[in-house]
Amino acid sequence: MKILIVDDATFMRNFLFDNMQKLGFEVIGEACDGKEAVQKYIKLKPDIVTMDITMPKMNGIEALKEIIKIDESAKVVMISDIGQHEKIIEAIKSGATDFIIKPVHPDRLKESLEKVFV
Repeated sequence: MKILIVDDATFMRNFLFDNMQKLGFEVIGEACDGKEAVQKYIKLKPDIVTMDITMPKMNGIEALKEIIKIDESAKVVMISDIGQHEKIIEAIKSGATDFIIKPVHPDRLKESLEKVFV
């Protein structure tokens, strides 16, 4: 499975990248904001996108909505800070496949990514 990681924090992208590789997933790209995420989704056509909610230029929910317009079968796993309950609900209603609360535990990451393709 090819994955696009979207997060404005470099340390979080690195954490996700390292853990996804350990789990056997192929990371084909990274983006640091929602606008870049949409552009890379079009170019790279990943199987899964992990998407932070709070980012500059275009937040994760706006980017999710744009990606779903492009590909209604897109698989997007939202990653959110604790305390963003309303945003998580909005993301699920907007087409997110799953969500993970930060701090991300490797087991929860694995569970979420595998759930996408069950």
